[in-house]
Formats: sequence, structure tokens, C-alpha cells
Amino acid sequence: MDGQKWSLGIISLAFLFITCSSAELLIQQVKGGRGTEFNSSYSIEANLGVTRVLRDERPSSKIVTIAGYSVIKGRGEPYESSVFEAAGYKWRLVLYVTGNQNDGGNGYISLYVRMEETESLPYGWEVNVDLKLFVHNPKQHKYLAVTDGLVKRFDAAKKEWGFGQLIALSTFENTNEGYIVQDTCSFGAEILIVKPAEQQEKVTFISNPPDNVFTWKILRFSTLEDKFYYSDDFLVGDRYWRLGFNPKGDGGGRPHALPIFLFAQGFRPNAVATNTWGAVNLRLKNQRSSNHRQIYSAAWYPIRSGYGVGVNNIILQKDLKDTSKGYLVNDAIIFEAEMVKVSVTNIVPV
Repeated sequence: MDGQKWSLGIISLAFLFITCSSAELLIQQVKGGRGTEFNSSYSIEANLGVTRVLRDERPSSKIVTIAGYSVIKGRGEPYESSVFEAAGYKWRLVLYVTGNQNDGGNGYISLYVRMEETESLPYGWEVNVDLKLFVHNPKQHKYLAVTDGLVKRFDAAKKEWGFGQLIALSTFENTNEGYIVQDTCSFGAEILIVKPAEQQEKVTFISNPPDNVFTWKILRFSTLEDKFYYSDDFLVGDRYWRLGFNPKGDGGGRPHALPIFLFAQGFRPNAVATNTWGAVNLRLKNQRSSNHRQIYSAAWYPIRSGYGVGVNNIILQKDLKDTSKGYLVNDAIIFEAEMVKVSVTNIVPV
């Protein structure tokens, strides 16, 4: 038993030594070069967050093909491409076929994009880029897209971004993987400018907005047909609304109950047309007392007109027609809509 404990202790110490050494190596690589800079292309977060995905589409900004990889294999100096234009700016690709030793690239292909001809840009310039770099895989007819999801800020202090560990040399040079075919390989870049929005859409909820009570009196109720009737439109917030009902009932309440619905209509001129929040107290007024029938309804109303929300049974038909109860008086009923909260949308500066 003591011998087993001694063996386990040796194994544990060895594991701890290997783990610490690996962590130390990772930290040394991260601290070794460009990774020490803010929002670096090689940091712990960025390195752990790098994704590599094969896709069908070619890079949209630049492709560089090396016909004769064996000639430069093992060379430490970088290859710099010709200047190309993308997203209104000038760039170069910078390729290290044995890896950029100052960016943790030992044993990897390293690839960067450098911004060029910046002298004409205004003082304090900066360009934010969503950057993807690529390695062509002719065997699969696809491109390996490499990104870390971080926006790269190019400015006078830092004109070059990329990946020190684009792809492992052991993978890249393995003929079974398909990245080198007939001694030829290709690399690429996709540069998309991230321009911060200058405006935002702001949704505000207004409680008890102006002119928020609408009253609708329906005369000659007993003569109404079996169809939907609608009130005039009324404006609350940025949107027109109307009430609607079928005197013979609707849905599950038919034919024993009276329904009432609030419908969203069009928008006032120059309003921002979006879904609209409408919260309303729908009432059937008691014309002899304050004992009104009321329901509360709240919903997002879509942009299209004619969408209604309400209830199928604000009152039973037998109670409505009992004139002693005060809801049907002189063959007339009164509906009321109190808009207690609506949303208004505006386009405003960020």
C-alpha cells in the first residue's frame, strides 16, 4: 500500500510540473510580442476565442496564391503582397510561412493585414474592421476562415492585425489535409468596415397619453345586423385606433355575449411605423350608475392595420337586454376605450 501511495505521489507531482510548464509556456507566448498591446490579435482571450470554419465562398477582399511553396518553405522573412483596396482603404497581406516568432507563431503559419497609404487620412483617424483571414483547401474546394469575433481598430499606432497562429504547419503541410496541391497554396482576407451607428430607434412607453379616452355611442342597437361595426378612428400616441364589435356575438361568446375589440389602424404622418404597444381599459358604460363593465387588454399590435385585441364577452346578452341594469338605454349602448399606455418610436442620435 505504501508503494502505491508513493507512486501516486510521483505521478501527481509530474502532472503538476507539466501543467505549470504548459501554463508558463502559454503565458510566455502571449507576452512575447504584439499580444501585449490593447485588443491584440494574440491575447489569451482572442486565442481561446479563435474559430476556424470551412466555407464555400472565396474571400471578398484579397487572395494571394503561392505557386512554388517549396521554394520559400522554411524561410523566416515575411512575404508582403501588393497593395489592394477594400472598403475604401488600402491594405497589404503579410505572410510568415514559418510563423511570426514575436507573436507566438512558432510551428504555425502567421498572416496579417496591414493598412497602407494612411498619410492622407485626417489626424486621429481610426478604422474599425471585422477581419477574417483564409487558407484555401483545394482538396475540399473550400476556404478555412479564421476569426476571433473581435473588432480590430486600425489607427496610427497600430496598422497591422492578424493571427500569429493561423494554422498549424503540421496540418498545413500534411498532404492528406489538402491545403497544398501541386506545390501551390492560397491565402486570403475579408475586410468589412464596422461603422458605429449614429442613430438609434428608441421605443418609449407613455402612460395616460393626451386625449386617451374615446367614447362611442351606438344608436338603434336592436336594428343592427349580424356583422362587425366599427367606430371612427381616433389618434392616441403616433397611431390611429378604432373600436369594433358584432352585436350578435363573436367567437366563443356567440350568441350569448357581446364582444368588444380595439383595432390598430394607420400611423400619423411622419411617424416611425413599428409594432405598437397598446394597453387599454375597454368599457361598456352603465348609463344609470358607475357600475360599468370593464376589461383590461394589453398587446403588441403589428404594423399592419386591422389587427384587433379584446374580449368576446364583456356582457351577456340577457344582462344587456335587461333594461333595468342600465347598459341598454333608449336602444343605445356606449363603449369607451381608455388608452392607459402606448408606445411611441423615434429615431434619435446615439
